[in-house]
Amino acid sequence: MTATQQPDTQQPKTAGDARTYATVNPYTGETEAEFDFLPTAEIDGVVEKAHAAFLEWRRRPVADRAAVVRRAAELMLERTDEFAALITKEMGKRIKEAAGEVQLAASILTYYADKGPDFLAPREIDVMQGEAVVVNEPVGVLLAIEPWNYPLYQVVRVAGPNLVLGNTILLKHAELNPQCALALERLFRDAGVPEGVYTNVFLRIADVEQVIAHRRVQGVTLTGSERAGASVAEIAGRNLKKSVLELGGSDPFIVLDAEDLGRTVKAATMGRMANTGQACIAAKRIIVVEDVYDQIVGGLQQAFQGFTPGDPADPATTMGPVSSERAAQDLAEQVKDAIDKGATVLAGGGRPDHPGAFVEATLLADVTPEMRAYHEELFGPAAVVYKVKDAEEAVALANNSDFGLSAVVYSGDLDKARAVADRLESGMVWINQPSGSSPELPFGGVKRSGYGRELSELGMFEFANRRLVRVLPAKK
Repeated sequence: MTATQQPDTQQPKTAGDARTYATVNPYTGETEAEFDFLPTAEIDGVVEKAHAAFLEWRRRPVADRAAVVRRAAELMLERTDEFAALITKEMGKRIKEAAGEVQLAASILTYYADKGPDFLAPREIDVMQGEAVVVNEPVGVLLAIEPWNYPLYQVVRVAGPNLVLGNTILLKHAELNPQCALALERLFRDAGVPEGVYTNVFLRIADVEQVIAHRRVQGVTLTGSERAGASVAEIAGRNLKKSVLELGGSDPFIVLDAEDLGRTVKAATMGRMANTGQACIAAKRIIVVEDVYDQIVGGLQQAFQGFTPGDPADPATTMGPVSSERAAQDLAEQVKDAIDKGATVLAGGGRPDHPGAFVEATLLADVTPEMRAYHEELFGPAAVVYKVKDAEEAVALANNSDFGLSAVVYSGDLDKARAVADRLESGMVWINQPSGSSPELPFGGVKRSGYGRELSELGMFEFANRRLVRVLPAKK
């Protein structure tokens, strides 16, 4: 059985076969389904099929392509319960949050269906003589390598704009999310996307280079780790292919005052603990000026201690598991390293006595540069809180990171907050609200958090040929 078959006919492997792409429920630890990798010998044929589909898809009027994407959004909303259940089963997201992700993903598809044709309209350039127009054209086959933490949202950030633009997509989803990947392929097919325009490929990591290097593939986009991003960027650069990377983050959440203590604590808690802390833009470093430090930390302690592990499919659960047992072990090791080297545990600090891939909601203080938690991204329910003297020191600490994805500033004084925001080294800054995402807002980072932008009008053009057409009057 191969990944090129239609998703409704592909059957999971039986228990006992070698693990490939697999649904391993992080709450129960049970392997519920496994799927074969795409055979290496079939890769070139899949790419060529995507290219042949591109030659037809690009010729369709943009309004027709947009209508198909709009239909995909409608179907996604109709299938909210199905998608949410798959997300919860495969990566442990709480069912309420999973349903919220479905709503967000559908809104992105709708946004590009509605706005895309206008974004792509030719744009005239004011010239002294004759005419000059920039037309926006698709470039061809794209490889999208997407992560498990937001298995719908991450995919549609690429699929929405590029399907409207006229590109075709090969999706390599995370190995944790095979059923989400197949459900997305079925969704687009049911919406009217022609065969070959959007194709799920269960690629081995070792086969990614073959796809990027293929002459028909024109670009690659990846959301994932620094290590994966560096590897993909190197392969893409060597083959003269454009890449867009959204990598890790160690986002600062700066508190300059406590004008509204309850609101600030709630925002910091939500900013850290949403999706069980498994978000690149989560508030991982909470930086508080000393005048209000004790108040903020007291509120955070109480909030973090209120999270208890439970079944993510139960709407009453306040904290689900992380995505896998390996992820739980990795985070626990980072926390233990900090504790062993002198960090203060304000909440949590270990793994609860509960089956499943759980880590306690953890709040650490007195974290210093020799600890892993100072430099590394903590991808899960663990935050570090820092006390600083003033705004100047807060900015210096916030910028003392190899990452630069998102940042948050809280203050009752908007002028002060804007002044701090203007000095932060990040792709996004949010004032008096936690980091988030919306279709019309560009998403991306700087430094080792990657490059390029997704969402908004900017995301429409990362893989577009913005071709100049220059016309001079004919000589008489």
